Amino acid sequence: MSMIDPECVRRLLDSRHQDATLVFVRGDCVVLPAAEVDDAHRGLVIASREEVAAQLPDDGQADEQALEAVATRLDNIVRDLGA
Repeated sequence: MSMIDPECVRRLLDSRHQDATLVFVRGDCVVLPAAEVDDAHRGLVIASREEVAAQLPDDGQADEQALEAVATRLDNIVRDLGA
């Protein structure tokens, strides 16, 4: 069972916040502006929108296959954190 799915990635990319980050909190992925991530949750930041966008094709088109590939990589990061 994946902890990070393509919908999490899509929410990050679609966030209205320029500095959006994906944070794994209590078993759920949450998109927050970087400025709102407190010290207690800083270690739970999975990726910034900028980092995720860099993993997508150069044309910026995030098709389902690309979102799935990024979600799989992010899911592995979450698992490495011990979630």
